[in-house]
Amino acid sequence: MAAEDPVRVYLIDGTFELFRCFHGAPRARTEDGREVGAARGFLFTMIKLLRRPDAGHVAVAFDAMAGRTRVDRENDASTLIRSQYLPATDVLRALGVAHWPILRAQADDALATAAARFAPLSEVERVIIATTDKDLLQCAGPKVEVWDRIRDRHTTMEEVQKRFGVRPALLPDLFALVGDPSDGMPGIPKWGLKAAGAVLARYGSIENIPLDAEQWDVPVRGAQGLVASLRTHHREAVLMRDLLRLRTDLLLPTTLDAVAWRGADRRALTELTAWMGGSEMLEKIPRWRSDPS
Repeated sequence: MAAEDPVRVYLIDGTFELFRCFHGAPRARTEDGREVGAARGFLFTMIKLLRRPDAGHVAVAFDAMAGRTRVDRENDASTLIRSQYLPATDVLRALGVAHWPILRAQADDALATAAARFAPLSEVERVIIATTDKDLLQCAGPKVEVWDRIRDRHTTMEEVQKRFGVRPALLPDLFALVGDPSDGMPGIPKWGLKAAGAVLARYGSIENIPLDAEQWDVPVRGAQGLVASLRTHHREAVLMRDLLRLRTDLLLPTTLDAVAWRGADRRALTELTAWMGGSEMLEKIPRWRSDPS
C-alpha cells in the first residue's frame, strides 16, 4: 500500500473468530496430542483477511481466555477452545498482527475504544469492525462499519438507523427496553421494537422519556401501558442500558503505527506450522516482513 493511499483499519473480534474456527474447522492434533484445530482454522482465516489489498492496518482483540488450559475432558468445548488461545496468539505474533488480550474488560470494549480513536484521524478512510456481535453496531458511524465475515455483510450507520429506527449510539437504550436474548437481557414488559424506536428517536435516551403518557408528543399505541411498565422498571432499564454501553476509554496502543501490518515472520511461522500443521498456507502469505514495503 502506498503511503498516500487512504487507510483502512480492520479490528477483529478474536474471541469470536476462535470460537467460530473451533466449531467450523476440522479437529487436528499435534504429535504430542494437543488439539489445535481451532488455532489452525484461525491461521487460515487470518491469512484470508491479510490477503485483502486494503488490509494494511489490522488489530485483534481477545477476551480473557488464558486461565484454564488443561485439556482433560475431551467433550468440554470450553476447555478445548481455551486451550487454543495461546496457539492463536502465537499465530498472530508469527503473522506480525497486533493483538490485545483484554484482562479487565471485554474484547468488545477494546474494539469500541480502537474504533473511537482511529475514526477521527484524517488519514483513516474507514474502520471495519469484524464481528457478528450486535453490541458493536453501536460503534457504527460516518467512518465506522461492522462486518459480518460469515455473511460478508457490512452494516453502516445508515443501515442501523433503517433497521432499528434509532441512531447507533441509542442501541443500548433500545435493547434495554425491548430485550436482547443474546446478552441475556429480558427487556421491559410491553415494549416492542417499533414503539421503543419511535420513543427513543423523539426523546433521545431512557432518562429523557417522560413518565407521564400525557406528556408524550409522539404517537405510539398503548402509551399508557408502556409508561406504566417503564415507571415500574425504570431503574432496571437504566442499569441494563449501562451494561450494554461499550467503553471507549481503555488504555490501548491505538496509533496507526502500532497496528500497521508489515508482513509475517517467515521463520516463526514456518516453525509454528511445522508444529501444528498448515504449512501449505505459507505460500498464501501476501507479504513477508523482509519484503520491501
